[in-house]
Amino acid sequence: MHVQPRENPLSRNEFFPDQRAARPLIEGTVARGDLRADTYFYTGKVGNTPGDVMPFPVTKEVLERGRERYNIYCAPCHSRIGDGNGFVPSRGFARKPPSYHIPRLQKAPLGYFFDVITNGFGIMPDYASQIPPQDRWNIVAYVRALQLSQNATMADVPAGQKIPSEAPKFREPGSGATLPVLAPAARPTSEDEKHEQPEKSESKESKESKESKEKEEPK
Repeated sequence: MHVQPRENPLSRNEFFPDQRAARPLIEGTVARGDLRADTYFYTGKVGNTPGDVMPFPVTKEVLERGRERYNIYCAPCHSRIGDGNGFVPSRGFARKPPSYHIPRLQKAPLGYFFDVITNGFGIMPDYASQIPPQDRWNIVAYVRALQLSQNATMADVPAGQKIPSEAPKFREPGSGATLPVLAPAARPTSEDEKHEQPEKSESKESKESKESKEKEEPK
């Protein structure tokens, strides 16, 4: 049993017509854990038509993951706001990518973006080997969020939200390798407290003077 007849990888074997010892997989063979029964999740299409629904609920975690993957793989060309003015086109790349905010792409179904990421489009290569299907859908959800952020109306603004929103304050600005760190929320300063104290004392004094006047008035 220690020494058995075997074939070395890619060796010649005259038993088979093509003389290859390494045999191709039997048609229909599926790797373990790669059944891909949910065709929409892996293709973004219903039949041959791109679908327009997410295959799972969109949560804050999904958008955060999508933003992270988008900034790594997509932003160099499409920019961080999706207008096509990324770092690569700004340095003389021949073909500038289209903006996500043009009417054609605003109306494009979700499955269209998933298919472009999977198979590429024009001079854009496919990212199927770099980005797994779950992250492709996360990026698609974030692209929709970018489109909303650049084309929102007053009806989309939550009640009580300031327009425009206050600019965030950063504790660390970040570099090309690290993200910026937001500063903690500011607390009231001592000067603000001093301004508040006289108002309270004045209201107390006015109350005492009012009570003294009532006592002095004859009944």
